[in-house]
Amino acid sequence: MNKTVNHLVILGSTGSIGRQALEVVDQHPDQFQVMGLAAKDELDLLYEQVQKYRPQAVALGDDKEYRKFQEMVGSTLQVMCGLEGMCELASLDNVDTVLVALSGAVGIEPTLAAIKKSRRISLANKETLVAAGDLVMQAAWEYQSEIIPVDSEHSAIFQCLQADKAYVKKIWLTASGGPFRDFSQEQLDEVTVEMALSHPNWSMGPKISIDSATMMNKGLEVIEAHHLFGLEYDQIQVLVQKESVIHSMVELIDGSFLAHLGVADMRIPIQYALTYPHRYVSPAAHLDFTQLGCIHFAAADEKRFPALALAIAAGRQGGTMPAVMNAANEVAVHAFLDRKIAFRQIPILVEQTMLAHQNIYVPQLEDILTADRWAREYCRHLMQQ
Repeated sequence: MNKTVNHLVILGSTGSIGRQALEVVDQHPDQFQVMGLAAKDELDLLYEQVQKYRPQAVALGDDKEYRKFQEMVGSTLQVMCGLEGMCELASLDNVDTVLVALSGAVGIEPTLAAIKKSRRISLANKETLVAAGDLVMQAAWEYQSEIIPVDSEHSAIFQCLQADKAYVKKIWLTASGGPFRDFSQEQLDEVTVEMALSHPNWSMGPKISIDSATMMNKGLEVIEAHHLFGLEYDQIQVLVQKESVIHSMVELIDGSFLAHLGVADMRIPIQYALTYPHRYVSPAAHLDFTQLGCIHFAAADEKRFPALALAIAAGRQGGTMPAVMNAANEVAVHAFLDRKIAFRQIPILVEQTMLAHQNIYVPQLEDILTADRWAREYCRHLMQQ
């Protein structure tokens, strides 16, 4: 059993992943020391976390809430502000692991800041690799920073690949299919925000819940897998497994398959990403095969869920196109959550934004950030029209 204390920074501590990560810390308090916490604007919950875990510093993503929180904690704690503050928090000295659980492309620069300090990155932010995967993976190699995936699917692949990396034929990313996997085209026209937020298997934040409902989430995961595991897009397949029991599979060249199974509880992959290569007792329930009954498989339907195909197409193009696709999706998802557009309009807006973009095939970080900003403005302009 590893008794070395893991000094931990959590970017996105008030979100779903961040809160569950702190449950893991509570389960193994002798294994972790929380050095830093970052949130957007959830002041009351962040204050509770500060009182409980006594971090060295915190960061507020929302500039408007910075002074208010500073007044709440007084002079006893270092409070940082905005994107610059999150990058500074990710670069703290005497930190072992940075859990990146921010939502959206805002995670790119703090992740790179932590990588440049050679930290281990427990990555729960899809958009970082989707928008800037080539740059991030190159920096991780250059600074010898280890990236451990937190997503249940990528964690499953990561674990299955430990002994057989040289013999991979394909990987199979499983998808629940979301709440609308059996909906007709007509039924999809009637989807409400409440319906889209009601995932049948997982408890997640609002943005990722909508991405799961459109299956954009799985498209983002395909791009992530391409970067994490160095596989071509033809080697990455999506398979609907509605019970969310098989979290993903590796197909080997001799016809063998390695599958990772478990209950639908994010605390399992979160804990593994924080403790790898060690395993500890988890607060999650264990899978009971006698109660499982059946496991079903189905092909992913890209006609009913075009967001999946759009994401994979963006990944295949590479360059700045994935950043544009991701940014347009973020804008469209938030517009749907604000009840400004219909559910079926999300992929339409993403596709129109992608079609209008002049791709830069070998971008620098500034090119990616510029493309991200352009896509957001263009997508908002489309909605105004």
